[in-house]
Amino acid sequence: MKPFERFQSRSIRYLMKMVFTTIIVSFALVSGMSLLYLHSVSSEYDRQINNIERANDVSQIAKEEIGRESFRLLSGRVTLEQSKSMEVLESIESELNVLYLRAAGDAGWEFIEAALRGSGTLRQYVERLHEQTATQESVFAAQRTLDEINQVATNIYDALQEFIYLQTKSIAAANNAMQSTTKWMLAFIAILSAGIIVLVLFAYGTLKRAADRPATELAAMAERILRGDLETQVPPPGLEELNRVTESINLMGGRIRTLLDERIYEQQNLKKAEIRTLQAQITPHFLYNTLDTIVWLAEGGYNEKVVEVTMAFSHFYRVALSSGRDFIRVAEEVKHIEDYLVIQSVRYQNILRYEINVEEGLLERSMLKLLLQPLVENALYHGLKNKRGGGLIRITGEDTPKGMLFAVEDDGIGMSELQVEQLERSILREDPPETSGYGLYNVNRRIRLYYGTGGLKIESEFKKGTKISFRLPARQQEE
Repeated sequence: MKPFERFQSRSIRYLMKMVFTTIIVSFALVSGMSLLYLHSVSSEYDRQINNIERANDVSQIAKEEIGRESFRLLSGRVTLEQSKSMEVLESIESELNVLYLRAAGDAGWEFIEAALRGSGTLRQYVERLHEQTATQESVFAAQRTLDEINQVATNIYDALQEFIYLQTKSIAAANNAMQSTTKWMLAFIAILSAGIIVLVLFAYGTLKRAADRPATELAAMAERILRGDLETQVPPPGLEELNRVTESINLMGGRIRTLLDERIYEQQNLKKAEIRTLQAQITPHFLYNTLDTIVWLAEGGYNEKVVEVTMAFSHFYRVALSSGRDFIRVAEEVKHIEDYLVIQSVRYQNILRYEINVEEGLLERSMLKLLLQPLVENALYHGLKNKRGGGLIRITGEDTPKGMLFAVEDDGIGMSELQVEQLERSILREDPPETSGYGLYNVNRRIRLYYGTGGLKIESEFKKGTKISFRLPARQQEE
């Protein structure tokens, strides 16, 4: 198994965590060892300096104060009770005992031991001097004791100076060793840092190699998708994060294929719906009836009506075809239903009245063609023809914050609630109805396919009339 190969089967996060953990632990160990070493050296250095200072103080006391206090007692400047020679002696012994314990095993420790033995001898001479002073022995004898005290104090001083000298040499040697050790530690830290840098570079190279291949494959996949190859797939690269990205892109490709298939299916349905709408406009029944009307008008000598109906008939189909365009201006859609109503008003002049009220601000807007005429036809054939005396068809159009709102309303026979429910279910079916209601189904289906909205809204009351309306969203009506 190659280095870091097991990391590649896990995640980038795991690889980075291992690399940074190695770096942090390595530097923490080096820093901890350095701090412990420096603390140890510093503590030892402080101890030796303290021993030197203590030894120097004791040597000065032994050399100066013990002899001076003894001389003052011998010369009678102080009484035996006033003399501090014993206090000074006890101070020397106390300091030497502490120094003896603290300097055990150090260079020159034997001189501390000699000074401690000398302090015992010094005590004997100081006690003898006190006895001689108390018994008032001869001055000559007391002077010899004083000389012995000074000599022993000098010996203690010399021993302590030897100890100080050896301690100073030891500190110098320790300092040299510390400097050498520090150099080795710096060299070790430099080597460790270089190793960590190599480790990081190696991890980076491994990670880069692990990421480059899937990245290249993903880029190639995106290029193939751009060229239209939606069947392409990229195998998982082995890194968790890139596995998720690859899986998402593969799913995206599949989703694009699905959406594209759905879009193609919708477009096919749109074209089918439009074709069937056009076919509905060119039914032989409407064509023959219109031509019969023109012939009847011509035979009756109504030449102006012949021209009017013929022009309306011609323009009606011109708008219906619209050079293959799906969207036309609202003004053209309004003209289309006007032409239809002109033709039908000649045939149904006794039962058909109509009003068209479309706001002027809408006329130059765009809309899907052939939406209003099927609603007008439905109002005529299923509303007014079934009502004695006919009635009124009102077509309205207004601009609202949510888009253009159109409505076709009649005061014909109307429908019951049950009939409205049946009609609503009929126009919402996937397949068109075989008998009545095809025109409404066609319009509703095309609005939903093109605009994605709810389609037609049907309101009706039996023997009072029917109103069918729809809204075209503002963001899509200009497409």
